[in-house]
Amino acid sequence: MQNQQIAALFEELADLLEIQGANAFRVRAYRNAARTLENLSESAEAIIASTDRSLTDLEGIGKDLATKIEAIVKTGTLQQLDELRTQIPIGVSEMLRIPGLGPKKVAALFHELGVTTLADLKVACESGRVAELKGFGKKTAQTILEGIQHVEEAGQRVLISIASASAEEIVSDLRQLASVTQVSIAGSCRRRKETCGDLDVLAISSNSAEVMDRLAAHPLVEKVLARGETKQRVRLRSRIEMDLRVVAAESYGAAMQYFTGSKEHNIVIRRRAQERGLKVNEYGVYRGEDYVAGRTEEEVYAAVDLPWIPPELRENRGEIELAENGKLPELIEVADIQGDLHMHTTATDGAATILEMAEAAKARGLKYIAITDHSKRVSMANGLDATRLRQHWHDIEQARGKISGIEILRGIECDILEDATMDLDDEVLSEADWVIAVLHYGLKQPREQIMQRLLNAISNPHVDVIGHPSGRLIGSRPAADIDYSTFLKAAADHGVMLEINASPTRLDLDDIQAAAAKALGIQIVIDTDSHSTNGFESLVYGVGQARRAGLTRNDVANSRPWSEFQKLLHRR
Repeated sequence: MQNQQIAALFEELADLLEIQGANAFRVRAYRNAARTLENLSESAEAIIASTDRSLTDLEGIGKDLATKIEAIVKTGTLQQLDELRTQIPIGVSEMLRIPGLGPKKVAALFHELGVTTLADLKVACESGRVAELKGFGKKTAQTILEGIQHVEEAGQRVLISIASASAEEIVSDLRQLASVTQVSIAGSCRRRKETCGDLDVLAISSNSAEVMDRLAAHPLVEKVLARGETKQRVRLRSRIEMDLRVVAAESYGAAMQYFTGSKEHNIVIRRRAQERGLKVNEYGVYRGEDYVAGRTEEEVYAAVDLPWIPPELRENRGEIELAENGKLPELIEVADIQGDLHMHTTATDGAATILEMAEAAKARGLKYIAITDHSKRVSMANGLDATRLRQHWHDIEQARGKISGIEILRGIECDILEDATMDLDDEVLSEADWVIAVLHYGLKQPREQIMQRLLNAISNPHVDVIGHPSGRLIGSRPAADIDYSTFLKAAADHGVMLEINASPTRLDLDDIQAAAAKALGIQIVIDTDSHSTNGFESLVYGVGQARRAGLTRNDVANSRPWSEFQKLLHRR
């Protein structure tokens, strides 16, 4: 069981307990445990197996929770949760997907009206029974009806590349309006999360109706779902939904901070405000009824005695403590990247030649690249055997003489085979300038086999970096079962770099493991895995992932100038 899977079970358990009316402290304990596990770089399973560590060493994990985690790891489920699932119909849990409908209201609908499905709930709203329920009313019933439709029509979470491209295009269009003085993206998209469930855009405008009309008419918008005086919700053609809020200038910074999130980060900010006799919300910072700050985010953070915190770090993973102590990292920027060390050409499954890729990289300001076509195991991509690879490297050497201002390394993306051997012999790998070792096949193997494959590659003296380590494809292919504590320690011990693959479908390493790698002093490379000259555009997503991990220029090997990066080559 991965930590995220255990966390999801605890979140479900907390929801069902709250619907049952369980003790609030008990519910909160499960939610806190879920968050602890989600942010844990080491697997719970590894801790259980360890002789010198215990689950109870983790913050918020006592003996009872530790016992439950062990049960989940051993059996894949939890008896208490299974029992609750039999007591609470699945349709009741589905009601939690309705915006604004939390466990307490769902509990009332279930216990007092006997509603057990979304269809039942729709009938209860239309018949007036929900409106008559204490704490609801006609407006709430109507909101629930709209929410049911939302659940039925809402699209799936979309990749950050799709979400941000749509949001940026719309923001750029709204910025052209004379009535708009400021407009920005907020929410999880601004925090550069891997996927987004919806989008948030904030604007300052002297004519909110004009802004909403412009959004409603935008070619990316499929349907207007709701509209008020200062807020509009639309569904984009990509199926993601977007909220536009027009706010006052004095509230813009406060609204940006509030709607950027994350929820966990904002809880801490509000608590700090309360400790100082203040109140923070989307309208500003107040002392009693008196407005104190809110025009800029910097004002909001300053009011609670903190410097401005980059959005990518706002997940309550230690950024508050870093900010308090003046130790916030100076995060890596796209402009810091000097080289790209993972790309493909027409020699295998790429769309451009060696020279075309080099020219495109140079045009983007890169100073060095590695051409890393596939090894022979990837037969569907026309992977290279030893003979073809050596000829390919000869072609790279020829290309070097035809372009100046950029260095081209002779590389290979070499598969780590299912039997834990490398797809090419050491004799061949020793001739390469740059070797990426990857898992492409056998990702469903048991952990022991996956780890043997990774550890063998790490200990190979010719391997420079492990590429997209988990092998996942976001939303379509699960990650290999990796013991990250062992994996990362081995990489650190052997001086092997790890990749953040910038392809939006991969973003692998993820932010949690990249942060853990940084803590161990492991050098990260951010690569695009480009298969065409347009592929270099994905670099921004890899850098976003690195920023979420708290990485600086010093943590990223390919942020170094060529003269310095050369010293890292074959240093083992």
